[in-house]
Amino acid sequence: MKVLNATTVNKPELPVKILQFGEGNFLRAFVDWMIQKANDAGKMNHGVAIVQPIAGGEFVRDLFQQQSNMYHVYLEGIKDKQPVKEVSLIKCITTVNNPYADYQAYEKLIVSDALEMIISNTTEAGIRYEEGDDIFATPPASFPAKITALLYKRFQHFAGDTAKGLSIICCELIEDNGSTLRKYVLQHAAANQLGAEFEQWVNSCCHFYDTLVDRIVPGFPKETINEIKAEIGFDDNLVVKGEYFHVWAIGGDASIKQKLPLDEAGLNVLFMDDIRDFRAKKVRILNGAHTAMVPVALQLGCETVMDAFNTPEVEQYINQLVATEVLPAIDEDPEELKKFAAKILERFYNPFLKHYLKDISLNSLSKWETRDFPTVKDNYTKLNSKAPLTTFSFAALLVLYSGHSSVAFTPNDTPEFVAFIQSAFDANNISGWVEAVVTNKKIWKEDFTVSPYFIEEVSAAVNSILSNGMKAAVTALINK
Repeated sequence: MKVLNATTVNKPELPVKILQFGEGNFLRAFVDWMIQKANDAGKMNHGVAIVQPIAGGEFVRDLFQQQSNMYHVYLEGIKDKQPVKEVSLIKCITTVNNPYADYQAYEKLIVSDALEMIISNTTEAGIRYEEGDDIFATPPASFPAKITALLYKRFQHFAGDTAKGLSIICCELIEDNGSTLRKYVLQHAAANQLGAEFEQWVNSCCHFYDTLVDRIVPGFPKETINEIKAEIGFDDNLVVKGEYFHVWAIGGDASIKQKLPLDEAGLNVLFMDDIRDFRAKKVRILNGAHTAMVPVALQLGCETVMDAFNTPEVEQYINQLVATEVLPAIDEDPEELKKFAAKILERFYNPFLKHYLKDISLNSLSKWETRDFPTVKDNYTKLNSKAPLTTFSFAALLVLYSGHSSVAFTPNDTPEFVAFIQSAFDANNISGWVEAVVTNKKIWKEDFTVSPYFIEEVSAAVNSILSNGMKAAVTALINK
């Protein structure tokens, strides 16, 4: 087995066009994989300099250095209902820098003439405004302050050259990620009196993009790493495992399509003016299906998504829910929606990933409200119909959280909300319990009673689950 470094692999010299904040598994198996694919296809010639957004991380930097900043991405999944596997060697990373340890090297990257864009994934907590953050620190503490300082240094270095603005593409899993970062950068600029000319430069010469990213990335395959090393022929200690499916929707100024032509390499990258409609569609179909499935499947003894879709009742329930309640409530071409949903739901059959239902169940209350309730609401307000399958998922969730389900389960959710659901439970007055939960304004932002059938339908479903068991309840529902 060969070592993996520049002595065993021909690694190209690439101009650093991308500064990447974050060295985690997702960015390496998603963004960097795409850049490598586009480089290999001759569509780009982009080098990536990784910046670690927090102090520390010496172990990771050492691993990168030992491997000349190279690693493999190992993808497995389903395509057109057939198993598919792809292994790629990523060679587009030029350096891994931590500004807390080597600020001078970081500063050189900031003012590089070749630099064109910033890509980030600093987690959901990364894009936040910290009052009083010192943007003149080396470096500032928060990510928005770092970007403010970076852009200001670049603005000064190039004397406000309009051609030296950057494209900033955020992959953090929050809505309006790029727009929110831009707002905080301008807020820091104003708070630190960086001047109207700088603010104008940020507004007119820098482009911030809202994105939606999607690929399941379990990360380092610890359990099978020896077999994978033998297969790839390299002693690679930075292997990242992920699913084959991927989609990246990027919304904003059209110039990014020329700077980052990933779609020309056959990648599922979608450029659009505004991603909000696409996000809503994806959230309802994929995330809504996940959230609806979890409380049903867990109460049938399933542990993973694959277990769930190997259970005929769950498979039929979710496919029926999407086809008859989710898709009809979305205002798009029905045939195109069916094709989109088919690609999404194909992922549920992936036998190579252990996607645990308990992990998906985190914060299910707020997830159901944002992902599934819109389907109930739109079925009533747009189609004048009930949504019994989606409503059933809410009933299943309440039973799972009640402490009276057929399986042992500890909810990982807001403790006071779970405590209320459990303390208010009344087996002799299920409808009263459901009404108390549904109308608790501390738990919900939405008014669930916009559908006059909701409390009645949920109560009936809860009674069916508690009286007959989950298998009988869901079987009766899908066979109506």
